Amino acid sequence: MAEARSAAAVSFAVTHDGVSVSYDQELLRDIWHGISRSYKRRFGRFKNDFVNGMFPANSWTLGLVVVVVGIISILKYDLSFGVFPFIQDYIVHFIFGDGYIGQTITVILAGALTWFIFVQILRLSIKTLLEYKGWMYESPGKPVSTATKLWLGVLHFISKAEPMLHSFQGALPRLPLPNLDDTVRKHLLSMKPILSSEEFGELEFLSERFRKGVGRRLQRYLRLKSWFSSNYVTDWWEEFVYMRQRSPIMINSNYYGFDTLNEHPTKNQASRAANLTYTSLQFRRMVDRQEVSPFSISPRTKVPFCTMQYERLFNTCRVPGEEVDRLLHWDDAKHVAVYCRGAWFKVIVHNGKRLLTPSELQIQYDVIYSHTHEPSEGEKHLACLTAGERADWAKIRRAHFRSGINKTSLNDIERAAFVVILDDEETHYDPKDPSKLDFWAHNLLHGKAYDRWFDKSFNMIISKNGHVGINTEHSWGDAAVMAHFTEWSLLQDIVFIGYDENGRCKGEPVENIQPELLKWDIPAPALEQIQKSLKVAQALIDDVEMALLVWTDYGKGFAKKLGVSPDAFLQMTLQYTYFKNQNKFSLTYEASMTRLFREGRTETVRSCTVQSSDFVLSMLDQKNAPKDRLELLRKACEKHQELYRDAMCGQGVDRHLFALYIIKRYLEEESPFFDKIFPPTYLLSTSQTPMNQCEADAKGLSNEVRLRLITAGGGFGPVADRGYGVSYIVAGEDCLSFHISSKRSADNTSSAEFREELKRSLTDMKKLADAIESKKK
Repeated sequence: MAEARSAAAVSFAVTHDGVSVSYDQELLRDIWHGISRSYKRRFGRFKNDFVNGMFPANSWTLGLVVVVVGIISILKYDLSFGVFPFIQDYIVHFIFGDGYIGQTITVILAGALTWFIFVQILRLSIKTLLEYKGWMYESPGKPVSTATKLWLGVLHFISKAEPMLHSFQGALPRLPLPNLDDTVRKHLLSMKPILSSEEFGELEFLSERFRKGVGRRLQRYLRLKSWFSSNYVTDWWEEFVYMRQRSPIMINSNYYGFDTLNEHPTKNQASRAANLTYTSLQFRRMVDRQEVSPFSISPRTKVPFCTMQYERLFNTCRVPGEEVDRLLHWDDAKHVAVYCRGAWFKVIVHNGKRLLTPSELQIQYDVIYSHTHEPSEGEKHLACLTAGERADWAKIRRAHFRSGINKTSLNDIERAAFVVILDDEETHYDPKDPSKLDFWAHNLLHGKAYDRWFDKSFNMIISKNGHVGINTEHSWGDAAVMAHFTEWSLLQDIVFIGYDENGRCKGEPVENIQPELLKWDIPAPALEQIQKSLKVAQALIDDVEMALLVWTDYGKGFAKKLGVSPDAFLQMTLQYTYFKNQNKFSLTYEASMTRLFREGRTETVRSCTVQSSDFVLSMLDQKNAPKDRLELLRKACEKHQELYRDAMCGQGVDRHLFALYIIKRYLEEESPFFDKIFPPTYLLSTSQTPMNQCEADAKGLSNEVRLRLITAGGGFGPVADRGYGVSYIVAGEDCLSFHISSKRSADNTSSAEFREELKRSLTDMKKLADAIESKKK
């Protein structure tokens, strides 16, 4: 359509009076604005890349160095070790001679070269600085070491140079390759609580053979890869864990995020969609202009993290393949795709000069909300193709969606900035009725299978009564980036933009743009595949059980009083709960990030340790005194914190073993060790949802407003057939939220029972502290 309209902008006709030229001024103006915007974006991207490349230096330092070099040359000093005379005598002399012009050009070239060398030395120094990880192992409450104080001081000084989003990317260190002996030793130790003495003895024997034999050879190949790649594991992780996964990504891979629990700014679905579309696009613009901070929010300092994933947050889609999927990203998108009551629409968000305002976007959402289009069966259930088997979706996509109107409409969805779902379900939070929150979680995780486009980087789901949630495709990025974006968008939507007294978007619209209904021509083979995918997806939906818990008796403040990390405290609580539920210990997965390194994704913290097992067993033995139990809890938490720090510093176990396993498969090596341990089965898979990543934007908000903005975080589906998935968020001093998932088909798990057991565990942990306190009194 766009090409046809462009061709019609100028027309020629031959008449008796000669050649007549007619043109559409408005259309030509739109074309000009489109071209202008494209080149402005390219120039802005080039400028930002240049500024990032010379960070922490800037253009002023370039001018200063050129002036200093000029002054030195006038004084006849040569501090360039012969470089200055060489440029003058062998390059500039033959072109411009020895006059003032030649001397001036020589000074500029020599100054620029000197400045460039200075910048590279400076950036290498920053890279060396960021390799220091001693600050991670400083114990809270104890005096900070001199080395860490010096490191923090230098980093604080550098941060005053106002870095942009990607300023530290080139200076971030590579993910270090752990020592093989250390990895094998740590892995063996992590298996001790869950194996019998005979099984442990066998694994010990296989580990030693691997360490001395094939493991050495695999490690050499992996070391070679680590020298020539930015990150030795991320490309393989994204390919083999995500892109080569042939099973449905709905429930199995995608995860979800919640709205605020206590704040419901409007019940108008179209208004909420318009406001959040606008705030999301503002965040996209901040990413494009690199105005998002590259620092993590830390209690001690601002530490630069890898920001690669922010680039793939918008304008991104996972495209299916028969053997391997692809992740496609477009530089720009001036529309979002919207699904409402079985129909897909294209909503324009940019008029060529600026973003449309919330009130202008609401015009389009109002039209969509009140649409009377009667979708066909294939049109209504089309999106369930993204919820079915990946290979089947790839074949149908290639055969029936790569030409004609199907291709145009599919492109409008896949190339959209993101997808907005105007849902036909209402969602609620009622502290007295947990089933309502459970339903909300189910709705965000999978919906009805056909009302989410699971391939898009994220779907923004607006419920019928105005609540919002997110469903996120996992391959492009991890929860920390998604949580940052969601937290920022909700903050802008609720606190800074808001709604009028009628719950509608503020402001008067200037533009009146109408949405476009996407049209489809779905043939019989595609209809058959849609029904097949719908059955596959429905079976997955019927099998998953979600149970949520919002705990308000205490929060992170209680853990701090015990002198332990809130995250470690909750991990020990989950270990205690799981043992009571299953009467055994199992391999436990906790996600940790490795974004302190370039292109870092995640690492596994194996939370089930010898120390955690000792603590759990002490809680079940009535003979143990509360004081002894508390001491074991602190030891278990200290061990957990040690493992978490190791994981963040690139000294974890699982990613190293994963990379070695991939090389083993490439080389077709035999390894009884890997046959025994791979793939690891995590019957308890856990993750903490980060928050307070927008502290700078939320500065000055009262505690009352902050309490209203508390969220339940997000969750994910069960990872193992006979296991649990547990996501949690420390939402405040007195609020914790848990998302528990499992499969109904498993005879050993029940999310609802786990939730009840978790309540008892949290109460037991409180009683433990109360017993210590009363004894002191």
